[in-house]
Amino acid sequence: MPATILIIDDEPSVRESLKAVLGVSPSGPSAADTDESYTILQADSGEQALTMVQGTRPDLILLDIIMPGLDGIAVLERLRAKDRSTPIIMLTATKTVRTAVDAMKLGATDYLTKPFDVDELKMIVRQALERGSLELEVRRLRDELAHRYGMDQMIGKCTAMQEVFAKIDQLADAKTTVLITGESGTGKELVARALHYKSKRREKPFVAINCAAIPDTLIEAELFGHEKGAFTDAQQRRLGQFETANQGTLFLDEIADISAGTQAKLLRVLQEREFTRLGGTQSIKVDVRLITATNKDLESAMRKGAFREDLYYRINVVPIHLPPLRERREDIPLLLRHFITKKSADRGQSAKQISSDALSLLTHYPWQGNIREMENVVEQILTLCDADQIAVDHLPLRLRSGTKGSQMKEEVTTGIRTGIDRRRAQAGQLRADAGRPVAGHQPADSQIQDGQSGNHRPRKPGTAVTIITKDTERKQIHLKLLREAIRGLEDAEAGRTVSLKKLKARYGR
Repeated sequence: MPATILIIDDEPSVRESLKAVLGVSPSGPSAADTDESYTILQADSGEQALTMVQGTRPDLILLDIIMPGLDGIAVLERLRAKDRSTPIIMLTATKTVRTAVDAMKLGATDYLTKPFDVDELKMIVRQALERGSLELEVRRLRDELAHRYGMDQMIGKCTAMQEVFAKIDQLADAKTTVLITGESGTGKELVARALHYKSKRREKPFVAINCAAIPDTLIEAELFGHEKGAFTDAQQRRLGQFETANQGTLFLDEIADISAGTQAKLLRVLQEREFTRLGGTQSIKVDVRLITATNKDLESAMRKGAFREDLYYRINVVPIHLPPLRERREDIPLLLRHFITKKSADRGQSAKQISSDALSLLTHYPWQGNIREMENVVEQILTLCDADQIAVDHLPLRLRSGTKGSQMKEEVTTGIRTGIDRRRAQAGQLRADAGRPVAGHQPADSQIQDGQSGNHRPRKPGTAVTIITKDTERKQIHLKLLREAIRGLEDAEAGRTVSLKKLKARYGR
């Protein structure tokens, strides 16, 4: 479809000349060799042009500056108030510095003086149309990214996820640094992107770096850039990611893995909002919002000296913790339905249903890889399942065995703990009884010897002598406790055997 060009000029001869030149697209070798033509619209005043653009959106505007009524600068200002993406080329017979500066400040794409050079006019029009097309594509892609990483793409009704959503709403437009914590696969980068695309910085770059994937020798050059000749392979100047993300958001994933030297430089950027390229001497100011993430315990690393304390407090201004999937089981059916619908749409298929038994197994599966593992599992299931409904047999074997195994482990552990707890209580009672005197006997010292002389006391004829020393008494008590401990282990083993029999009967061998 040919591009539409709106010509705004009060002189009919100028409008007709431009129409004659631009009536045929200059994309081919000559005007006669191509049938592709621009669609030309004309307006003889600023007022008429403003009325026309309300009903149609031209791809390019040629705007004369000096006109009766609303002049070109006033029209430009009003056009830009409604739409800043349409390329506008200013036309005038008196090119002055003031008008050029004013027009460019208001958003004019380029500037031409009368009389026009035909080749120059065609070239500028072609370049302006290409630039406008690229800007439209960029805007479309940004809108698509904003939708893809928006809040509506984050699934969760549990209390912990509702708190995460509330924090994203509160922090979106703030400059505050945010530390996102959680296990691998919980969606930390998705939260970082949601913070960016919900903020006023959404039109600016979002740059994500996995610090664990970049060697220590290269991470500084990656973050801060380098000058030509800064090191052996530095053949030319290279901008760092801080410069690339200027006025946008920089997301540093796995920040716990950066070296101590890089930590110090990162701290300076956060404090001073400036840095120096490797091999450079000039400080560079940047306006970057920093969001960091880690799956490690930074407080523990800080106590061990592996992470700077001052940097920790700089990046941990507002923490957001993402719970693992096993702690938000009520969200698992919602996430499964989301991924099934999404993956089916990508394949051009209708979304499959899932049986209650399969859903139960998937809900009780531990999901060590969290949401990333779930997405891969759904991809595998949809690839191999030919039926309209996903049944237990369509699930990967590790999910079926892993779910049964986790339930068996839980029930066996419960049986063992019950037996051990019962014997521990009995052993505690025995220890309490051991502190009391032994029934039917006097203290051993008074029965066998005089405490002063060591001589044996006389006894009545025909009576038995019971010799109980303190060592013997302790050994008897310890022996009794040992027997009780052995019985406790036997009971625990018996509980485990019963649990295994129940589980085998329930799930089969």
